[in-house]
Amino acid sequence: MRVLLVAEGKHELDGALEALVKRIVPTDPVCTTDFVSCNEIHAHHGKGQGYFKKAVRWLLTAEDRDYDALVLLIDQDGHPERDKEIAEAQQSKLGVSRRALGVAIRMFDAWILADETALSEALERKIERQPNPEKLKNPKEDCKRLLEGSEVSMSPAELYRSVCRIAKIHVLRERCPRGFGPFAERLQSLE
Repeated sequence: MRVLLVAEGKHELDGALEALVKRIVPTDPVCTTDFVSCNEIHAHHGKGQGYFKKAVRWLLTAEDRDYDALVLLIDQDGHPERDKEIAEAQQSKLGVSRRALGVAIRMFDAWILADETALSEALERKIERQPNPEKLKNPKEDCKRLLEGSEVSMSPAELYRSVCRIAKIHVLRERCPRGFGPFAERLQSLE
């Protein structure tokens, strides 16, 4: 199955999101990545529903490019309307029919903090259980702080990819139920 992975940040698209997708999608997907903000993807600018329009545009693009499925992930970033817009795009009949669209609460970085065992293994030191990841003000800074406090030499993208390869999926679901939970369900339905 050919899958187009679309996300906002380089940390997601540098292997972390693909690692999660390959662990959850029932078939063995062949993934290609792109940024949500790709200049070639034009959504109608106007009032409201910006992320709905962008998601539908990506659904149509995936279909035009002969992908079997689209996986699109954005950060909520304190904008709760994004949840509704992405849910509406998920239900839309437009574009490629196989899709897993998601919104990370507050941001993708929160998922990295959800499994302290995976973090400990990746950073080669004991990491205590982090506070509720979906309620953290700035999980990106928390990840950066943990990485800087480690003696392991890796980039943030390498840390994210490493954690996504080993994190327990059920822990991510339990600790990030509003964002990761629905997204994981949608990924499991891709066949």
